[in-house]
Amino acid sequence: MKRSTHPQDYLAVIVGVYAFLSPIWTTTTGIATGTMIVLGIITALLGLAEVIRPDMMSVEGVMAVMGVLFFIAPWVMGFSDTRPMAWTAWIVGVVTFVIGAADVQVTRSHHHGEVAPQQL
Repeated sequence: MKRSTHPQDYLAVIVGVYAFLSPIWTTTTGIATGTMIVLGIITALLGLAEVIRPDMMSVEGVMAVMGVLFFIAPWVMGFSDTRPMAWTAWIVGVVTFVIGAADVQVTRSHHHGEVAPQQL
């Protein structure tokens, strides 16, 4: 099945770039900056891959996992006390998770909507 680009794929790129650039205007620490840059770049690249070649790979589940990683990062990486960056990670995490979950739902709907070839 050739999958078309979904609108949420563009949003994933925007959210990833936002996370990557957020240390510029958000109060942060070294570990928070590094975490947001790495997770942001990965998220933006996954979204970009879906925009450029939607039929090449399916990363919907991975995008939802990225959302979970963003969300738990402040506690795991120890920057939950840096509230501005922690809130950025939590919000970006929820948005990224919703993007991934929506993409999974759309893809599953397309798969269930396909008609199986008849056997002779």
